[in-house]
Amino acid sequence: MKYCSLFSGIGGFDLALKRLGHECVWANEWDKYAGQIYNSRFNRKIDTRNIRLVKTDELPDFDLLVGGFPCQAFSIAGKRLGFEDTRGTLFFEIARIIKDKRPKYFLLENVKGLLNHNRGETFQTILTTINELGYECEWQILNSKNHGVPQNRERIFISGYIRGEPRPEILPIGQTNTIYSKSNEDKEKIHNIASTMTARQYASWNGNFVINQINNPIHSNNRVYDSNGISPTLNTMQGGNRQPKIAIPVLTPDRENKRQNGRRLKENGDISFTLTSQDKHGVFDGAKIRRLTEIECERLQGFPDNWTEGISSSQRYKCLGNAVTVNVIYDICKGYNEQH
Repeated sequence: MKYCSLFSGIGGFDLALKRLGHECVWANEWDKYAGQIYNSRFNRKIDTRNIRLVKTDELPDFDLLVGGFPCQAFSIAGKRLGFEDTRGTLFFEIARIIKDKRPKYFLLENVKGLLNHNRGETFQTILTTINELGYECEWQILNSKNHGVPQNRERIFISGYIRGEPRPEILPIGQTNTIYSKSNEDKEKIHNIASTMTARQYASWNGNFVINQINNPIHSNNRVYDSNGISPTLNTMQGGNRQPKIAIPVLTPDRENKRQNGRRLKENGDISFTLTSQDKHGVFDGAKIRRLTEIECERLQGFPDNWTEGISSSQRYKCLGNAVTVNVIYDICKGYNEQH
């Protein structure tokens, strides 16, 4: 099947679809660093223009349109301006291309917060637009931790097809996923699923870890996690240093007595120094703190090791935080193979 990839990033959709035997006929991504990674990994030239400037008659025909349209406008971490934010209106660029090219199917990804943004009116606008285009759709919230990677990453996926055509069995898949309620019990469950992976492969990970973070900082960016269990969601890092920090065992007995940047490291049981962009060191309960490595973040998103190699460290973290989890896309898109 031929597909068109919008907001391609470092190729999460494309890697999954390539593994399933589908062919990309056109891809677009205007972030130059993500584009560099995409070009090097897929050995083809991605279109780096602003999608608003691309005329639909320039595009080849395709059966499937995929894309994780920019989510900052809908994320609970942002100002949540939705369609008032120019990034939010990029959904209508997807609608423009669907209207003119009439693909059989589309698959879109966004943050879970899209569902309840502006009391649900934003999502209703999206559904109304899809309906007016002559398409039916289903949607489901899926969590990466249920698809073979230890990351607590909830995203909404919207699957569409031309009205009147046979309904493809794309969604729902796997365990039923619903929006968490606002009860204290459910909030507690959400906060407790938070930790990270170590540098080893997780082939035997069974998804049963439920672990609390091991400190209680004022700012969420300064959280420290154990080295076992499920990672918190990777984000765009806004240039770097917001990736999760983990505690690892002290390697030498005299480590506690050494100084770092002119300050004594914390004693066992003390709360860690505040983590800043200048000082990434400290001790928590007999451990030192480090951030996730780029390779660990690649594994958390289902990419091969060193997939993002070739750009700066901060851009690697940002690109990975923006990416879709390859495993999730693969599990969804297996349904398209069953249609053909």
